[in-house]
Amino acid sequence: MDNLTTWFNDLLAGNVIFTPQTLGYYWTGLVTTSQLVFLSLVIGLVLAIPLAIGRSSRHRWISLPIYAYTYVFRGTPLLIQLYIIYYGVVFFDGIQQTFLWPILREAFYPALIAFTLNTAAYTTEIFRGAIKATPRGEIEAARAYGMSQALMMRRIILPSAFRRALPAYGNEVIFMLHASAIASVVTLMDLTGAARFVYARFYAPFEAFLFVAAIYLCLTFAILYFFRYLEKRLLAHLKPA
Repeated sequence: MDNLTTWFNDLLAGNVIFTPQTLGYYWTGLVTTSQLVFLSLVIGLVLAIPLAIGRSSRHRWISLPIYAYTYVFRGTPLLIQLYIIYYGVVFFDGIQQTFLWPILREAFYPALIAFTLNTAAYTTEIFRGAIKATPRGEIEAARAYGMSQALMMRRIILPSAFRRALPAYGNEVIFMLHASAIASVVTLMDLTGAARFVYARFYAPFEAFLFVAAIYLCLTFAILYFFRYLEKRLLAHLKPA
């Protein structure tokens, strides 16, 4: 109890280990985390849109393989997926002699692949549900105007589905931000990795991890504010006059 009181007093007095060097570690971790989450979300969203369309298809030879992919990646832990991709890539014969090896031997890219495949699976199911929830009247009105299936999908179904999927997709973005903390287990210097490094070097667990928790909290609030703004703009027509 006395140690905790002493630490709390030191914290209030500013006597904690936050030097330009340690702040540089945190900045490097913040940049790495931001890049990893942003790229995985963008690439995952690009992959999820055609996969969601295919997942909604009536042809089972199209929808079943996509269902198997989403089932596997949603049914297994992201940490296990990261381990398989990071450690398992070296077991492919001849991979070290290809042009891919300089990329895959870096921890960032296996982590990016694992995060992208994981978020693409979740986003596919989010958009598939939103596509299935398209009001029948909108589809019938589009057919009455003589729209083709592709044109109806581009102008009617997908914009409407995106608005409905926005709250759930916002939760997925926050989940990916929080899940990015496991990237440090493959030697990636993200925010959590920076906190571990500072803790191991200066033996300051409270300062290191509480500071990183505050950064994650600020990022989460920023994401929440952004998606609430989008919902306010895109769903304004649903509010009562």
